[in-house]
Amino acid sequence: MMKKRYIIRTILIVIGSLSVIACAFVAEQYYRWHICNFRAKDGELHSYNVYAGASIDSVLNLLREDYEISSETDLDLHIRFLVFNHPEPGHYTFPAQIGDRELIERLKFGYQTPVRITWNNFVRTREDLAGKVTTHLLMDSVTLLRHLEDDAFLAPYGFNQETSRCLFIPNTYEVYWNVTPEQLFTRMLKEYNRFWNEERRAKADSLGLTPIEVAIIASIVEGESHNKNELPLIASLYINRVHKGMLLQACPTVKYAVGDFKLRRVLYRHLAVDSPYNTYKYPGLPPGPIRCPAPATLDIVLNAPKTDYLFMCASPELNNTHIFSSSYSSHANAARQYRHTMDTIDWSVR
Repeated sequence: MMKKRYIIRTILIVIGSLSVIACAFVAEQYYRWHICNFRAKDGELHSYNVYAGASIDSVLNLLREDYEISSETDLDLHIRFLVFNHPEPGHYTFPAQIGDRELIERLKFGYQTPVRITWNNFVRTREDLAGKVTTHLLMDSVTLLRHLEDDAFLAPYGFNQETSRCLFIPNTYEVYWNVTPEQLFTRMLKEYNRFWNEERRAKADSLGLTPIEVAIIASIVEGESHNKNELPLIASLYINRVHKGMLLQACPTVKYAVGDFKLRRVLYRHLAVDSPYNTYKYPGLPPGPIRCPAPATLDIVLNAPKTDYLFMCASPELNNTHIFSSSYSSHANAARQYRHTMDTIDWSVR
């Protein structure tokens, strides 16, 4: 009887021990699988760019530089279980600790982390734009520039190489790191149409302008003054000139035509430059914007007050304001005062 009890007790102890071991194994596997097999050495998240053709080993070697892997054996087991043969290219950001399942599935199925692309209204040329947009992308600036200048590629989007910058409204956008040119332009067209909603298009139409023409005027307005209070009046002035078919005679367009954006003073030799962007030489709007205008400036043009202003001249007080006139005689008088002030300045010490 005693022997029988001893045997039963021994069996129960063995079963209990095996159960504890089994539970511990299952718990460990669950932890490595779902919660944490990778722990960042510095406790921070880390990002990686995985290129096409990269192997599992090459990606894991990158991860090992930043993460401690608690169990390489479990990792190998989980890789085989999930039939993980190769990582999909893309940009991935992993948290400070992550389980095998999430990490493997993200790499296997290409569940990328979007990157942010951003640019502002100080971007003037297509080269500038291409450089800013591709800073954090797999796509290089040369590739994007080629598409910004390809009329055949741009035609389905409703733009050409001179107006392509209008499509890229300054802001911050999230896209995938390995976005293709086609995907990028499709995304930008979606954002463009979101901005140019029915209400804004109706306002543009009421001004007798297209969205592209509004953007061109807005780019000139931004180049004329840093005084935000004056921008609506400047917008009104150029809209009036466009409607009257006058030469715009906008100094910022001359600076663009010359290619010197830091030019302090536009001289007669600059006005003689033969370029469609020289609005002292060619009437109407230039063929494209002279920078990527900010959304706020586009709205300023759309909501410009109605005035009879046709001329503007920097104030002779050099206080970052302008004198607006509706007659040439008034403008000529203001211009004489301004030139007199400028001629008395010793530019060598500035």
